[in-house]
Amino acid sequence: QVQLVESGGGLVQPGGSLRLFCAASGSIFRINAMGWYRQAPGKERELVADISSGGSTNYADSVKGRFTISRDNAKNTVYLQMNSLKPEDTAVYYCNANWISDYRYFEVWGQGTLVTVSS
Repeated sequence: QVQLVESGGGLVQPGGSLRLFCAASGSIFRINAMGWYRQAPGKERELVADISSGGSTNYADSVKGRFTISRDNAKNTVYLQMNSLKPEDTAVYYCNANWISDYRYFEVWGQGTLVTVSS
């Protein structure tokens, strides 16, 4: 089993920066891709960014050029550096890890961390 714990959320003013952390534990050898999703009030959860085990990254258009996802395999941690934050970035951010085993897709989620962008 894989467990994920996020941290780093909080209140920040527009234009500010935050760094989110997601630490994985357990059967981490299984993990392929990891990513960050977010869910704003009244909206569906959406992909923010993800990163493969090889380091390939993918970003939502709304965060390209402002957010950077990175991965430290030695520390089993994924980071999301968020710069130039906007009020519309306000959401609960969730870490996700996924893998394939015996031709089946598996994923786990963290508990979420709240990011509020407001003056």
